[in-house]
Amino acid sequence: MRLYAVVLACAFAVVVTGCYSSSKPSSIGVAAPDFTIQDSEHTVTLSQFRGKIVVLNFWATWCPPCIEEMPSLVQMQKKLQEKGVTVLAVSVDDDANDYHRFLKDHNIDLLTVRESGQRTNKGVIAPVSSHYGTIKVPETYIVDRQGTIRRKFIGPVDWSQTEIVEYLSRL
Repeated sequence: MRLYAVVLACAFAVVVTGCYSSSKPSSIGVAAPDFTIQDSEHTVTLSQFRGKIVVLNFWATWCPPCIEEMPSLVQMQKKLQEKGVTVLAVSVDDDANDYHRFLKDHNIDLLTVRESGQRTNKGVIAPVSSHYGTIKVPETYIVDRQGTIRRKFIGPVDWSQTEIVEYLSRL
């Protein structure tokens, strides 16, 4: 019984400490890696948004938490666009048809680009999400007007929360 309590306490400690070994992810406070993604409709470079606050969201159509957060992401974009906040939603979908169908069926009114399948004559390009250390979706990075990563959110977020709207408005 006592061993069970010790094991349970250790498991709780692991859960409480979260995913990071320190108080913040190592990418916070550093320059956001620049990138260019080209899909069938857009060519997007992160540096083209210099001077704006970028909410860089990695997502997928097959991801229920991504689908859950998308409506609030669209609404937040509409609300804060005049304050210089831009949402850049980067899909990691492999299937272009699924991606386009999702955008149409859900009336997604955001700048979205699909990064999967990026190739050059020298081979496959590492996905942009990997340059940010993203291994699961959704993950979102807040990049300030100077191009510095200020926050990272893992998992779905309700982007209509007062705290988040105020935070983005202050950047």
